Amino acid sequence: MTVAEEQSDLMKNILGLSHKPVGVKFHKDLPAEIEQAGDFRACQAVMEARRGRRIFITRENISCPAAAAALGLRLLPKNLQDGSMLCGYGIFKDNSSAIRVMENMPRLEANKFRAFEFKPLAAFSETPDIVTVEDDVEKLMWLALAYLNDGGGRLDFSTSILQAVCADAIVLPHLSQRINMSYGCYGCRDATDVRAGEAVLGFPGTMLDMVVANLQYLDRQAIHRSRAKNVFKAYSKRAVRLNDAVKSATAKQPGP
Repeated sequence: MTVAEEQSDLMKNILGLSHKPVGVKFHKDLPAEIEQAGDFRACQAVMEARRGRRIFITRENISCPAAAAALGLRLLPKNLQDGSMLCGYGIFKDNSSAIRVMENMPRLEANKFRAFEFKPLAAFSETPDIVTVEDDVEKLMWLALAYLNDGGGRLDFSTSILQAVCADAIVLPHLSQRINMSYGCYGCRDATDVRAGEAVLGFPGTMLDMVVANLQYLDRQAIHRSRAKNVFKAYSKRAVRLNDAVKSATAKQPGP
């Protein structure tokens, strides 16, 4: 078993992940092995990778103009720059808000990378640039806490509820070299099978060893105790007893 396979299995088994963790590799040159048909959005590439596929995204086959700009593959088209597309979709009610959102969107340097490789984390023989996990919010919470175990403090997550996968979970973690988590967005919820209760996070692949080690620590006690909900169960029992006592006292009161 490779290191990546072991790390992926630990993440899946400890958290009970519904989907495979995904690795993303940035390529400055086009890999010789690119042979695939079809166009993809970045969020669809993550979806296919967590299903087990290997997907390359390039300037030629990326089908989302916003993601293409975020990854530095193409310039942002005018209808996104001026907010007309976002207003036309009913996402924003006025152009000024839409324009400010797009102006502040994190993006990679234009043409710095020519291809982006998406595949299951377990399939990597080298360290991916970014690790992304798309799953239930509670499971992502433990990953964020594992990350926070290295240094403490607070985590500041950034999102505009647009470009949740490409910008929030891939580009921003690369630029900041920090974890980032997003609620999801209009586009990824429309274009992929992501479920209503799921979200997405990304962190630099160089931090994978640390995150997995801290996740193993959390697995010794904290995760199991929290999921057992013993405090809630005790509270519920007290609430039932109190409710029964109130009913009994009310029944004993003389009528009018």
